[in-house]
Amino acid sequence: MNKLPRAVRRLIEKFERLPGIGPKSAQRLVFYLLHNPESELQDFAERLVALKANTVLCAFCHNVSETDPCDICSDTTRDIKTLCVVEQPLDVIAIERSEKFTGLYHVLHGSISPLNNIGPDQLYLRDIQTRLAEVDELILSTNPTMEGEATALYITELIKQSPFAESVKITRIGHGLPIGADIEYADGVTIARALEGRRAM
Repeated sequence: MNKLPRAVRRLIEKFERLPGIGPKSAQRLVFYLLHNPESELQDFAERLVALKANTVLCAFCHNVSETDPCDICSDTTRDIKTLCVVEQPLDVIAIERSEKFTGLYHVLHGSISPLNNIGPDQLYLRDIQTRLAEVDELILSTNPTMEGEATALYITELIKQSPFAESVKITRIGHGLPIGADIEYADGVTIARALEGRRAM
């Protein structure tokens, strides 16, 4: 590694800091870029700079957008009475793909994770309360992980202590077996969630 040119080493170190990228993957990416024409690298660099320069966080839902408020929050056809809480902007994209949800979103940008030193103050949690005045239902769509469950529980307690405790219905997104999955390969927690979320036929 020390025999590599300094520019190569420094870029490898930057790639290693990306989620899911280990040392070998980082090296492959850097050498792939190194063999690209300079015009391609220049375009890549410009797009990286534009990533921050041309995006903002919506002041209402904290989703990544080109405008403030974002397209979803400024859409007058959306159901303002229903608010869906998600961990990341990518979750908004996934839910929108379903074309079944017509309400608004609140993006936390993470979940409560004491092991990673992420507490409620590091997330967009507190301002959920300020959005509850017009909301009838709050859908907690955090991930079915220990961190996601802890975050959902924290939000539930936060709302129970607010003036809107009686007027807002709190629901949790259903978790269970994905379509096409075999029951025999599912773990116990997934099967338990599937049974809890059963519905009438």
